[in-house]
Amino acid sequence: MRIKSIMVFMLAVTFAHHDAAKGNAHHHWQTSPHHLSALIGTTYTKECGNAFTLGLDYEYRLNNFLGVGVVAEYAADDLDAYTYLLVADLHVTHNFIIQVGPGVEFHGSHKMEVGRLGMLYEFEWAGFTVSPQLHYDYHRNHKSAVVAGLAIGISF
Repeated sequence: MRIKSIMVFMLAVTFAHHDAAKGNAHHHWQTSPHHLSALIGTTYTKECGNAFTLGLDYEYRLNNFLGVGVVAEYAADDLDAYTYLLVADLHVTHNFIIQVGPGVEFHGSHKMEVGRLGMLYEFEWAGFTVSPQLHYDYHRNHKSAVVAGLAIGISF
């Protein structure tokens, strides 16, 4: 139920911000291509329910459309999983980003491949960003996960 509420919140914030963002052509990457953000959220799996999640995301912006980077996340509670991803950030609009990439996830000594497909909407103020996020993590031969949260970042 939390994930559904977060999705509704993300859509509402996206549409509310759309009109305010018109005419704001400057983007943080134009002054610095590096961006680091910290995520706080939840990871949902059918077996474990919701697990408190913390993460870090680094992006190097190549141009108006493409950024490349790495993601590291930890899902606590019963899940107790570490996820590491190499990602491409596809900047579909000034604020809307699709994130895709492969990675690996560790549950104790068990290691599995993971593929991520996600979306985020990035609000900017003077080099700082806030972005609600929703990601689907596909695990081959295992149950998949949904990660939802809020990230706060900075350009440098």
